[in-house]
Amino acid sequence: MHQDLQIDIGRLAARLSELGAIGSTGDGGCARLALTDEDRAGRDLVVTWMADLGLDISIDEIGNVVATRPGLSEGPPVMCGSHIDTVATGGIYDGNLGVLAGLEVIETLSRAGVTTRRPLAVAFFTDEEGARFSPDMLGSLVYCGGLGVEEARDIVASDGARLGDELARIGYVGSAPCPGLAPYAYVELHIEQGPVLEAHGEDIGAVTGVQGISWQELTLVGQSNHAGTTPMSYRHDPGLVAAEIAVQARRLAVGMGADQVATVGRLELVPNLVNVVAAKASMTVDLRNTDEELLAEAEAKLAEEIDEICRREGVSWSTRRLARFAPVEFDPTVVSLVEAKALGLGLSVRRLASGAGHDAQMLARMCPAGMIFVPSVGGISHNPKEFTDTGHLEAGANVLLQVLLDLADTDVLGSQVEAVGVEG
Repeated sequence: MHQDLQIDIGRLAARLSELGAIGSTGDGGCARLALTDEDRAGRDLVVTWMADLGLDISIDEIGNVVATRPGLSEGPPVMCGSHIDTVATGGIYDGNLGVLAGLEVIETLSRAGVTTRRPLAVAFFTDEEGARFSPDMLGSLVYCGGLGVEEARDIVASDGARLGDELARIGYVGSAPCPGLAPYAYVELHIEQGPVLEAHGEDIGAVTGVQGISWQELTLVGQSNHAGTTPMSYRHDPGLVAAEIAVQARRLAVGMGADQVATVGRLELVPNLVNVVAAKASMTVDLRNTDEELLAEAEAKLAEEIDEICRREGVSWSTRRLARFAPVEFDPTVVSLVEAKALGLGLSVRRLASGAGHDAQMLARMCPAGMIFVPSVGGISHNPKEFTDTGHLEAGANVLLQVLLDLADTDVLGSQVEAVGVEG
């Protein structure tokens, strides 16, 4: 049905470029941290495009935006989308592709005079990156009922701002309630942000699930002292401890092998002077695994290592949980549908798990969900050099079009929707 329909890649590419210019870093990247002025400008542009398409636009209590195109019958929509906030060193495809490809699908259908049986919706969710407010996927977590609105609004950013105050400041406190309406299904098109598809020469990823994520912030407290007069045996140096933890995290991940990864992404010393033994160190540790038991094992092993290092060096330590999400498996019918539609378009497909977190893993709590990946050149993302070639952007958007049409016009999901889709 409507297999001859194709998106307009020129139109999609133009929107990606125009949105990418907001918060431009001048080197091909952009910085639109959640709820900043740049985020507001990006939101305003996308909402304008939604309005131009005649969509019914709803903004909820945490600033998530959902634009709906009516179907021939009422009921929960088939939803697609992603996010438009970025990290400070972001590219123009991460998140943006899923939102703008969704709008392109709707424009393609409108221009062809096609109305689906079920409504279609395109959403963008607040603070997916977690770069300013933790945890990541915050807006979609609130949308599906995993975090309360007031608790979320009280979260303080890395720059000291309160989320609720910033949401009000940029004018995106909506009236739609959270948890939101459970969609009939949710599909997210996204760049892979890794090297697998490109390395194997494949066009499309049918994403089977998302790795579990454990983020923690460690605070290490020692004794500040003179760098020249304090003998090494007298030191209680949190800088040394931080360095050893970073090394141990790497060794742990390599030793466990398989899908275990570990990253120390932020490290700060106080007073951070060349000739002073640090008094305090603050650092983050990001652990991920597709297996929940192995992820928990990695957390426990690292905690033991940290405790041993700190006791040996006479440094105290404390930890604050920033995010903790169990691995998610996507709906097998949606995964198979993505695979089938890609093959039907003559594209090569690989099933793979996502190493990054996505809004789709939150929506999977309330409805059948899945993702479509397109290759990232060099596996690079969260970087101005992030790039996906036009042919793959077009292929991914056309797969999204066909998947959404099937979900909106058929009963391919069957009765499982009642079992999954009523939860908030």
